[in-house]
Amino acid sequence: MHDAFSSSGPGFRSDPSALEPIPASARNWAMLCHVAGLGGYFIPIAGSIILPLVVWLLKKDEHPFIDDQGKEALNFQITLLLYWVVAGILVLLLVGILLFLLIPLYQILMIAIAAVKSRAGDHYRYPFIIRLVA
Repeated sequence: MHDAFSSSGPGFRSDPSALEPIPASARNWAMLCHVAGLGGYFIPIAGSIILPLVVWLLKKDEHPFIDDQGKEALNFQITLLLYWVVAGILVLLLVGILLFLLIPLYQILMIAIAAVKSRAGDHYRYPFIIRLVA
């Protein structure tokens, strides 16, 4: 059986502090990293990346959880930007029109899930993203 400090297996954690409770302030800032991605609806094009980036850069050194979730939020927004580019190209084939409707729904749903999970202290991972910020 593997415990949290074993050197292998599904429960492997190299950092014993990973078992310490995440402070509420760190969970709140991590949640804000995700929610800031909705800034693109107020500052078109760049807002969805700039706002999470600013929150992450200002708070990433305060707690590893903020750093982790900030990177995840940024990777999600960068991936969505790539989805928008592909949808724009696919508009020529009429398939992109459907994507223009589905991408915002996907974005809002995933951000809502990520915000709730990170507020609870869970290390949330978005599905179907490219992790460029490591």
